[in-house]
Amino acid sequence: MFDRFMLFLAWAAAILFVLAGCMLTYEVIARYFFIRPTIWAAELSQLCLIWGALLGMPWALAARRHIAVDAVTRLFSPTAQRGIEIAAMACIFAFSVMVTYKGWEIFYESFERGRTSGTMLDLPAWVAELPVAIGFALLAIQAVIEIVGLLRGKDIPKGAHE
Repeated sequence: MFDRFMLFLAWAAAILFVLAGCMLTYEVIARYFFIRPTIWAAELSQLCLIWGALLGMPWALAARRHIAVDAVTRLFSPTAQRGIEIAAMACIFAFSVMVTYKGWEIFYESFERGRTSGTMLDLPAWVAELPVAIGFALLAIQAVIEIVGLLRGKDIPKGAHE
């Protein structure tokens, strides 16, 4: 069920990236061809990119679509590779928990104080800060899922080693 949720978030992230591209294209056309820049396109496209990148992280980890330098680890035995992969997932988990905690503190403080972006749209600052806590919390959960799978004998996903 979590896998389906991660796939849904990956598609949502992809849609957010497309929306950001459309908004920026519109902004360029409006600014350079019609001399009528918008006050919303840059800020909303940034929000789409922030939300998209952070919501897509857990799927990227599960699908091994992140950058992996494995020139040395491929030289080890499969058992050693599994141990290295578990250690890497444990590091991702620990880092994600710390970022989730700190990100939540930052979000909550902005929410309580009513901070805004200070731009023409003057959006609440927490709108750009909340995805940090959500994205890294989901990444931590995905790291645990990966560790459990590896401990149960699941093969190391091929995306990390090809």
